[in-house]
Amino acid sequence: IDDIVLTFGHEMFKGFKIRDKILFKVTRDADIGVDEFRDDDFVAAMKEVLVNRQSSLPVRLSVSKESQRLASLLAGLLGLEERDVYHMGGPIDLKSFMELSSVKGFDRLRFPVREAFPVFSASEENSIWDELRKRDIMLHLPYESFSLVSDFFESAAVDPAVLAIKATLYRTSGDSPVIKSLTKAAKNGKQVTVVVELKARFDEERNIAWASQLEQAGAIVVYGVAHLKVHAKAALVVRREEDGLVRRYAHLSTGNYNDRTARLYADLSLFTTNPAICADLGSFFNMLTGLSNLGDLKLLSMAPFDLKRSLLLLIERESGRSSPESPGLIVAKINSLCDGDIIEALYRASAAGVRVLLNVRGVCQLVPGVKGMSETISVVSVVGRVLEHSRILYFRNGGAEEMYLSSADWMPRNLERRIELLFPVQSEEIRQRVYDILLSYFVDTRQARVLASNGTWKRVHSGAGEDRFSAQDFYYADAKKRFEAVADKSVFNELQVRRKAP
Repeated sequence: IDDIVLTFGHEMFKGFKIRDKILFKVTRDADIGVDEFRDDDFVAAMKEVLVNRQSSLPVRLSVSKESQRLASLLAGLLGLEERDVYHMGGPIDLKSFMELSSVKGFDRLRFPVREAFPVFSASEENSIWDELRKRDIMLHLPYESFSLVSDFFESAAVDPAVLAIKATLYRTSGDSPVIKSLTKAAKNGKQVTVVVELKARFDEERNIAWASQLEQAGAIVVYGVAHLKVHAKAALVVRREEDGLVRRYAHLSTGNYNDRTARLYADLSLFTTNPAICADLGSFFNMLTGLSNLGDLKLLSMAPFDLKRSLLLLIERESGRSSPESPGLIVAKINSLCDGDIIEALYRASAAGVRVLLNVRGVCQLVPGVKGMSETISVVSVVGRVLEHSRILYFRNGGAEEMYLSSADWMPRNLERRIELLFPVQSEEIRQRVYDILLSYFVDTRQARVLASNGTWKRVHSGAGEDRFSAQDFYYADAKKRFEAVADKSVFNELQVRRKAP
């Protein structure tokens, strides 16, 4: 359509001579602040922000290459400098091409559809509450089905023994089963408390609608925290058991309560009844809802209060316990790394002989492989069919290994300006499985790239195409075999990832 307009658009202007033509797209500032201490309705303030965004300051002009004169004219009218103008050799609005991915009749050009396998199916004899009292459950998206999360909320909504549900919502889908279950729970008379982050960029309008629906159903809705985005992903269910005792069930995740992105994003989440984790999560929700100040958390770390300090202490502890005979080891999988304090701590760890393996999907401001500074640090990035979104941290700790999952990347905005959570993996079986997942990305020879000290990324190649190892392909096969093993009631054999010594 762009080409048609450029080629034949002059036909619409009979009697005129078209001297120049250009396609252009204006990007406006979406980071408009809201007065979080307004005396009137905060939701109304957010709605004003959405309206004002349509006419906010231009920050970028994308243009086709047909006319430098028109590009300069447009830049001047918008108050932009030449450095703000991007001359595109092809289409300037790639987002519109997303619709092509669902056009019928072209299945031969698409990836084969992959099924997400269920982890647990409830029955009358064995409910999700019965199962969680026996063991912790880990969910590995998108290879395993998000239905376990949906069932967790739905079971809580309809179970007469459930007294209360608390949850954080950052990004959800347009037809969210989690929202439906929370609404049902509130209508069923349960105490439902939902922390809805209205400042989740580009999801503000949807979250305002969800918040209104939940409030109308009788839920207590908290609109985030002033000057901080609530980016943590957590839920807590309070249930009165058959023996009359009250027990809490927790869900903590690296990803959002979004059933659609759960098919595309690689995330890990943990279901547990661990009393210390549940108590910490109760304190977390009490703080968010203004019922109390944040006390000392036993197992969880929370940004912007102590999460960054905890990370720095963990890195420093690894340095202190490292020796030539028994070198320390830090392995981390994150989306971005650009926090200066964390980077400097990793450099100090490297100087102390600690081996540091980093899987950073996107922005990485750490420079690896520099003699005397970062020569024991390696950085890989895996970009494939699935968007790598989980945050996993491992510390050898002198042999007393520790494994953590987190909602936070190693960025100043996450560690200093957002509500985030870091939580431990304590089940031995799950910890071993998470370790295998973490290490698999460092032996990927199909989709991995290695960061060089000069800032360039080099693709990893090993052998013929069919022999290359893909972590993402492996974990789809792994999830399928786990499901089949349970379905066949056969002996469960843990799959071990091929991995090299660090």
